[in-house]
Amino acid sequence: MRVIAHDGEQLGILTLREALEAAEARQLDLVEVSPTATPPVCRIMDYGKFKYQQSKKQQEAKKKQVQVQVKEVKIRPKTDDHDLDFKVKHVRRFLEEGNKAKVTLVFRGREITHQDIGRAVIEKFASELADIAVIEVSPRVDGRQMFMIVAPKVKKH
Repeated sequence: MRVIAHDGEQLGILTLREALEAAEARQLDLVEVSPTATPPVCRIMDYGKFKYQQSKKQQEAKKKQVQVQVKEVKIRPKTDDHDLDFKVKHVRRFLEEGNKAKVTLVFRGREITHQDIGRAVIEKFASELADIAVIEVSPRVDGRQMFMIVAPKVKKH
């Protein structure tokens, strides 16, 4: 097997016994890095320290992750203009925080027969948000609901 020392120095091709003795002489561990290579590659290292550094890197990566939430706003086909403006402000705030928003328009009773009114309301909602949002899922009907998903526009640096 090919052996690499802890400082990156190539020790060459050694038998398993020789590699273990070299690792023991340095008071370190022999770790198989690439078992599928021919010959297999092993590295002499402090395995505990290596695992600790890996977990620290994962914790740092996790800290930098941003989780995007989908916030939902419900409206109706007969929702008044003022109420719509109020809901638009809410969605605007969600988008500025970096979240996505799901706008759900709920039909009740016979309102379902006038889907064109509902579509007009939801498209008006989308046009109010056109400056900061992009429509990720265009308005579609699911049972007695019509919904669309909007996401914040990607800022160019």
